[in-house]
Amino acid sequence: MAHTFLSDEWFAAVEALRDEAPEPSPAMKDLRLNITVSGGPDGDTEVHLAGGQFERGHVDDAPTKVTVPYDVAKAMFIDGNQQAAMQAFMAGQIKVEGDMTKLMSMQAAGSTPTPEQQAFQQKLRELTA
Repeated sequence: MAHTFLSDEWFAAVEALRDEAPEPSPAMKDLRLNITVSGGPDGDTEVHLAGGQFERGHVDDAPTKVTVPYDVAKAMFIDGNQQAAMQAFMAGQIKVEGDMTKLMSMQAAGSTPTPEQQAFQQKLRELTA
C-alpha cells in the first residue's frame, strides 16, 4: 500500500524496512543534516538525515539546515532525482543555513548508488504515493 510522503503512515512503513536498508556510502555515514520540507499536504515537516537514514524532527548537533519544497524533496529522496535538486537550488527554491560542504558531500554520495541502494530506493518508491 502506498502512503503520502512524510505522513505518519509513510514513516511507519519506512521504519518497517529499516533492517533492509543497505549500508550508506562513507560520505553519508557521518552526515547529519536537518531538513525542513515545506508545503507538504500536512504543512511543513521537520526531519533529519543521519547515517543515511531519515528520522523525524531536527537534531541539535546538525551543522547544516536545508529548507526544500515538498515536491523537490520527494524527487530527491524517493525518485533519486539529483537533477531536480540542482535545478531547485539554482532557482533559489532550496535554502541552506550552516555548513554548505555537508550538503555538497550528500549530493556527491548520491550520484552513484550501489545496486543494493537502487533496490532499496525502489522499495521506497513502491510504498510512497
